[in-house]
Amino acid sequence: MHLDLTPEALLAQLGYAKTEQTLQQINNIIANTKGFEKFSQHIPSFNDALAVEKGFIAMSNSEDHLKIKCDEDINADNLSAFTDLVKHWEKKYKLELKQVDNKNTYYIIGHK
Repeated sequence: MHLDLTPEALLAQLGYAKTEQTLQQINNIIANTKGFEKFSQHIPSFNDALAVEKGFIAMSNSEDHLKIKCDEDINADNLSAFTDLVKHWEKKYKLELKQVDNKNTYYIIGHK
């Protein structure tokens, strides 16, 4: 079954309040992400899986893309599990990601 995730629903799933600004930003991200509809229905479950490793999906303030980010836990080795999870998702859903230099942050460019 294929579910379409509306911009409003995606904002709620990612923990954003629906405002004129956030709605405009998410619509810009959707329009700028190649093949967004091919993987968008999996974003909420991926965000939930990332949370276990202190990771999350958020709207970028600098680019019209969603970003996958991880907060390093100095008391645990969550970075390798986070990276493995991101790489698995990238391969499974045929995504093009761009990693930010020297950071645990990836931009979702789109579907390959």
